[in-house]
Amino acid sequence: MPRLHLGDWVDSGVDWLVTHMAWLFDSLKSVVEGLYDGVNAVLGAPEPLILAGLFALFAWWLRGLLAGVLAFGGFALIDAMELWDKSMSTLSLVLVATLIALVIGVPLGIWAARSQTVSAVVRPVLDLLQTMPSMVLLIPAILFFGMGVPAGVVATLIFALAPGVRMTELGIRQVDAELVEAAEAFGTTPRDTLLRVQLPLALPTIMAGVNQVIMLGLSMVVIAGMVGTGGLGGAVNEAIGQLNIGLGFEAGLGIVVLAIYLDRMTGALGERVSPLGRRAAAKARAGGNLKIWQHRPRPVVAVVGVVVLALVAGGMGVFGRGESKGEVAAGSDVGRGEKIEIGYIPWDEAIASTFLWKELLERRGFEVEATQYAAGPLYTGLAQGQIDFQTDSWLPVTHAEYWKKYGDRLDDLGSWYSPTSLEITVPSYVKGVDSLADLKGKSDLFDGRIVGIEPSAGMMGLLKKDVLGAYGLDGEYEVVDGSTPAMLAELKRAYAKKEPIAVTLWSPHWAYSDYDLKKLADPEDSWGEGDGVHTLSRDGFTEDHPEAGRWLKDFRMTEEQLTSLEADIQKAGKGKEQAAVRGWLDERPDLLDEWAPLPADS
Repeated sequence: MPRLHLGDWVDSGVDWLVTHMAWLFDSLKSVVEGLYDGVNAVLGAPEPLILAGLFALFAWWLRGLLAGVLAFGGFALIDAMELWDKSMSTLSLVLVATLIALVIGVPLGIWAARSQTVSAVVRPVLDLLQTMPSMVLLIPAILFFGMGVPAGVVATLIFALAPGVRMTELGIRQVDAELVEAAEAFGTTPRDTLLRVQLPLALPTIMAGVNQVIMLGLSMVVIAGMVGTGGLGGAVNEAIGQLNIGLGFEAGLGIVVLAIYLDRMTGALGERVSPLGRRAAAKARAGGNLKIWQHRPRPVVAVVGVVVLALVAGGMGVFGRGESKGEVAAGSDVGRGEKIEIGYIPWDEAIASTFLWKELLERRGFEVEATQYAAGPLYTGLAQGQIDFQTDSWLPVTHAEYWKKYGDRLDDLGSWYSPTSLEITVPSYVKGVDSLADLKGKSDLFDGRIVGIEPSAGMMGLLKKDVLGAYGLDGEYEVVDGSTPAMLAELKRAYAKKEPIAVTLWSPHWAYSDYDLKKLADPEDSWGEGDGVHTLSRDGFTEDHPEAGRWLKDFRMTEEQLTSLEADIQKAGKGKEQAAVRGWLDERPDLLDEWAPLPADS
């Protein structure tokens, strides 16, 4: 059967849309960013415990006293784990995505309920959206809306849209036809029939759809974190990249708290606003059978509570709080508040060098934002000009595929650390295997596998193409494609059981300090001379920021400097990277003027 080039047609269509419809996507991006910034500003204004109290009051009103206490405890736990800001960012993203999804989904569901033709057309589209892998949705979202929150919101709302449409259609179709006929018999217009009969009776089903939209949105935030949305999704991706089980558990627990709260509140809200639910609640109150933990305040009491908390928050001066930044020394304000965006992947040297340059540039008067990405979105953002620079490109081998694809739209500012090395590594307890040549004839020991990383990584192509052939290992070993976190997880599991394992690694890497490992010697020099760690910038960055560009081109770091900085960051713990860098620089005051020297006329 001839090859159907469906993917090529899709690529052509997307290219045409990016070229000719950019004005539309830019307009939608502005709307999404405006909504997100507004919601995030409201949620980020009060002190955490004040806002937790407001959430608890809402839960008390909807579900009872016990629900209010548990809600306060859940949000207090998020604050205690120092994940409040990330949680509010995630909540903002989900709320905005849910709002847009419902604005689109509910009218579409009503239309589908009233028209068999529309229902027949919409159904396969919804089937496609619900079965398409969620990560695939990120690709067009990045191309159309760029990196960051807009792409995450759009991908999330598309992924979560289907239940809103389906449940709205289902709810309206389930309304008793005799009630509709009775309304029409009394001369009710179709519009009033919809608003006064069908929608009120369909409301519980529609609210169930709202609930599912929110839950699917929360399930998407981790995937969306790969394109720089930040929040709890970014924290989970950071934990995966560093194999940090504790951080991953904490961020996951934060998502669980948000999910349970939103699930319970939307369910209770559906009962409160539906006619049947209001009658049932009134009957329960009249019967006097409610327990103390089921007590719910009347709306006026809840409103008074919100006002009191708001006044307390205002009196404590907790609105409009902002993170104070260190002052720029006189004569050092080279940046004059110009904004610079740095992207990084969650590798140790990337984190260290990124937050080092964030601190250096801020001390020279720039406003700097550092955002974590997966490797693919990071290079895409650089090529599109949405990220100014990144400091951890391994060239010419490891990131060769990315450079091949985007290199003509990037500037190489040079290598700041070299040489690195690529290697196959085994635990030190594996005896008799000290070089790549020793792997010959011992595939049974390693189950015939060499555990690799991302198939797009340059070292994987070099391993399959050159390294295995140089030692006659082609047919004896299978190179297992996967990801860096998966490889590290396999290493950790095998190391704990003292089982033999061969993995692809590189230096510098923190695994060599956490585990007792052997780098297999390469007498044939099949890996080559090794990479340099390069700084890459978007096209035109050095023209826009000549001083910063010159500093980055001249930047060099020794192994002692890099490893000591990485160690300080590890000791400081999550979320305190820049504080660790600040302390490290304060102990080495000469480095600021060495790496970011002031212009001669300053």
